[in-house]
Amino acid sequence: MILQDRLQTALWVGAGLLLLWLLAALSPILAPFFLAAILAYICNPLVDRWQRFGLPRSVGVLAVMLLAGAILATLLLIVLPLLIDEARIAVESLPQLSAMITDRLVPWLHEHYGIRVRLDAEFLRRTLAANPDGWGSLVDKLLQSLKIGGIALLGIVAMVLLTPVAMFYLLLDWHRLLGRIENAIPRAWHAKAMQLVADIDAVLSQFLRGQLLVMLILALYYSLALWLVGLPSAFSVGLLTGLLIFVPYVGYVTGLSIALIVATLQFQGFTPVIAVLVVYGIGQVLEGVLLTPYLVGERIGLHPLAVIFTLLAFGQLFGFVGVLLALPASAALLVGLREVRRLYLDSRLYRGDA
Repeated sequence: MILQDRLQTALWVGAGLLLLWLLAALSPILAPFFLAAILAYICNPLVDRWQRFGLPRSVGVLAVMLLAGAILATLLLIVLPLLIDEARIAVESLPQLSAMITDRLVPWLHEHYGIRVRLDAEFLRRTLAANPDGWGSLVDKLLQSLKIGGIALLGIVAMVLLTPVAMFYLLLDWHRLLGRIENAIPRAWHAKAMQLVADIDAVLSQFLRGQLLVMLILALYYSLALWLVGLPSAFSVGLLTGLLIFVPYVGYVTGLSIALIVATLQFQGFTPVIAVLVVYGIGQVLEGVLLTPYLVGERIGLHPLAVIFTLLAFGQLFGFVGVLLALPASAALLVGLREVRRLYLDSRLYRGDA
C-alpha cells in the first residue's frame, strides 16, 4: 500500500513537471489560447445571465464578443490619437528640446558634476567620421531588429486572429469543458479539489470585480483632474492611466511618465509638471487609502507586491503566457497557503499534543 502511494505521488509529480516543461516549450503558441481563456472566464457570467433570460447561448456568446470588440475598438480610437499627436509634437519640438538641453542641462551637468556633453551637429558629424565602422554596425543592428520585429508582428497578428476564435468556442462549451475536467478528478480527491477550485474562483472574481471598479473610478478621476489643470489630451491620458492601474505600481508609474512627457513637451514652464505631480499624488492616496481597501478588500489577500512578483517570475519563466497566468497563479497560491496554514494550525506540532 505504501509503495502504491509513493508510486502515485511520483506519477503526479512527474506529470506536473512535464506540464511545466510543455508550458515553457509551447509558450509562443499558447498565448492566444490562454488569453482567450481569461477573457472567457471574465465574460462567462454575462453569457450565463443572458441564457437564464431565455437567450440561446450561441447568440449570447456572439453578443458578448461584439460588445467586447466594440469596447476594445473604442479604447484604441481614444488612445491611438494620443500617441500619434504626442509623437508629432515630440518631432516638432526636437529643435527646441535640443536647444533647451544645450543651453540649460549641459551647463548644469558641467557646473555641478563636471560632466562635459556636446550635442551640436558638428560634434556628431566628427564622431561618426572618426568611426567609419559605426554605420555598418548600425545597419546590421537595424536589420536584425527589423527581423525580430517582423517575427513579433507575426505573433501579434496570430494572437489577434486566434484569440476571438478560441474565445468563442470556449464560451460556447464552457460548462461542458468544466464538467469534463471535474469528471477527470479522482473521486477520493473530488470534494477537496472542488472546494479549492471554488475558493480560487471566489478570490479571482472578487479581485477582478473590485479592480475593475477601481480602474473605472481612477480613469474618471485622472481624466477630469488632468483636464482641470489644462493638460492636452487629458481624457486619453487619464483613461490610459486608469487601465494601466491594473498592474500595481507599474501602471501608476507608466501613466505618470506619460503625463509628465505630455506636460514637458508643451514648454510652458514647470507649472504643468507640478500640477501633474499633484494630480497623481492625490490619485495614489485615493487609490491606496480609499478605493483598493474598500472595493477590492483586504479579505481577498492579493497583496500588490505579491502580484508584481508573480508577474515578473512567471513572465521570466514562461514569457507572455506567464504574464497571463500570473493572476490565476496568485489566487491559487493564496488559497493553497490558506489551506497549508489551516492544516498547520490543526496539526499536533502546533497544538503541542503528544
